[in-house]
Amino acid sequence: MFEDYQKLEQTGEPEQRFAKFAGFPLYCRETLSGTRTMHTRPIQDRIDWLLDLSRIHSKRFCDPENHLARQRYQAEHSTEIVALKCMDGRIHLPYATQTPMGIIRPFRNLGGIFDLGWPYLGDLLADLVGETVSQGRRVLVIITYHFSKGDSARGCAGFDCDQAAALAHAQQIKQQVETIFGAGHQTVYPLVCGFETDEDALTLHHENGVYLDLSTLVNQAREQVKSDIESVFSDMPDQIRHDLMPLVEGNLRHIVEIRKSRRELAVEHREWILCVGRGFDFLHVPNIALIIGPYSPDLSHPIQKAAAIIQSNMDKGRVPDDGFLLLCSAPYQEPGPDRARAEMKARFMAAFTARVIDECQPLLAKKMIRQTAILNWPTRRLEIFD
Repeated sequence: MFEDYQKLEQTGEPEQRFAKFAGFPLYCRETLSGTRTMHTRPIQDRIDWLLDLSRIHSKRFCDPENHLARQRYQAEHSTEIVALKCMDGRIHLPYATQTPMGIIRPFRNLGGIFDLGWPYLGDLLADLVGETVSQGRRVLVIITYHFSKGDSARGCAGFDCDQAAALAHAQQIKQQVETIFGAGHQTVYPLVCGFETDEDALTLHHENGVYLDLSTLVNQAREQVKSDIESVFSDMPDQIRHDLMPLVEGNLRHIVEIRKSRRELAVEHREWILCVGRGFDFLHVPNIALIIGPYSPDLSHPIQKAAAIIQSNMDKGRVPDDGFLLLCSAPYQEPGPDRARAEMKARFMAAFTARVIDECQPLLAKKMIRQTAILNWPTRRLEIFD
């Protein structure tokens, strides 16, 4: 699958090599000119830049070469891969595993906090599993948490940078998946996965504290890594294990490249965008956006928290105080009622979020610029309509 990638190994930076292969945007690691200082520019310049990112993302996603790469990959690897993860832009699994765009289906939320008892989230996951199983395929649910080995302050703010608390929450979600879809793991396999953000290294957790830290396996032969996976995850169906291996191998290559690149670590929070809804896969520049999925029955609390963060960023001079963007989006598959309903959902989220911000941060509300959108899921095209 990765023969084309290997031909590119002698040219360009790691981000450029893989971006060229998998078609994901170069900006995901701040490689576009001007991205490092974009947060200092006037608000309209920042908004224009953001919408350009979304257009580039859609264009790359629809590129014939990338479309065929996805089809070829899915023909070779039938497992549906779902990822529950934090909104933090650093947690970019396709990038860290060198997986073509569109293979890993993300669910993103502030702090990576989920509860499968939430009606909407539970229904989405159940529908996805039902559709996949009806096609004779299995599902791998990757439940992520993240941390930094170099500085705990670079960990997940949603858990106050407490790695143990983030891991415990991920394990609770795993238990919920087992309660709903069975603990035998023969159809739906929940995999708790740590994401170490300094090197983008994955840690794969099994039961009773047993885990594989991929950052320690970079020098092992492929067959030995495969043997380690089989030994630790002996309860994993052969097909899912087969389909997990490309992600493992891709992450091992990626870790080596990150170590060679000596990239700058993103530390300071400078968020100036609040995204509510779904359809923000193009946003993987670290520390510019707070993303709240529409999953919790109580959205007011995460909105209040996000608004406070943006106000603090302005107060501390991390971003200009000339405005912030509220971007609400809902995806649709087909024209007609599905598209009309997506517009209705996006409008509701925009009005609800604006009302909450006006109540909890009235000064910030005066600086709010609202844009409401729908996302054409087959093309990943963001359509601003209000």
